[in-house]
Amino acid sequence: MVDVAFKDLCIDATAGNGRPAAVARFWADALGLEATGAGGEDSKLSPPHGDADERTIWVNAVPEDIAGKTRVHLDLCVPDGDPAPLLAAGASLIRSADPGRPWHVLEEPDGAAFCVFPPATEPGAGPSGHGAYELVVDAADAGSLAAWWAERTGATVHHHPVRPFVWLEGVAGLPFERWEFNPVPEPKTHKNRIHWDVTLLDATVDDLVAAGSTLLREPAPDGKWWVLADPEGNEFCAFEP
Repeated sequence: MVDVAFKDLCIDATAGNGRPAAVARFWADALGLEATGAGGEDSKLSPPHGDADERTIWVNAVPEDIAGKTRVHLDLCVPDGDPAPLLAAGASLIRSADPGRPWHVLEEPDGAAFCVFPPATEPGAGPSGHGAYELVVDAADAGSLAAWWAERTGATVHHHPVRPFVWLEGVAGLPFERWEFNPVPEPKTHKNRIHWDVTLLDATVDDLVAAGSTLLREPAPDGKWWVLADPEGNEFCAFEP
């Protein structure tokens, strides 16, 4: 039984100074999406016709500045692992790749971090294509949180043989190769700048709460979604089919 399916991704950007528009343009270029206005400073990034709707990204203008480390981020795969096109599109380089960590760390125009990988040289050893490779979530107990989302989404849990992170494969609706959970020592202290939406399938909001979610907000009078948090406080929105 699958409780929920991944629906789409939402990225916050601080309102004013054109930052939401810059963030929308950046991610549209980076992921091959088309940016259209959705009112105010919000944007919808849509996949090309015929691609999965789950690739849709919403860029939402918010009043608050980014606060601290981003606990949810995307990992991208680019040809040769070269971040130059992303830097030309408006990203900033935070850390270059090295032999022990063969990925670059960048920030998008509003300061949210993401990682850039080269394609894997061996099957199963890393990203196999170009674009968004995986969704990454920092967690105090990565194994438990991964298992919780695996149970909700019908996925399987995989453990790295050396490093402590775990990942999910076969997540219902997920448009990326995998969903990774990375153990970190610090607790969550502020709202995530990136969150995911899910579609309710064989579960209700009450079922999710009974399984360990926290209901943060009922649907607004003109809204169609509930705002919840998973067992480690990561915000997500739930929609009826």
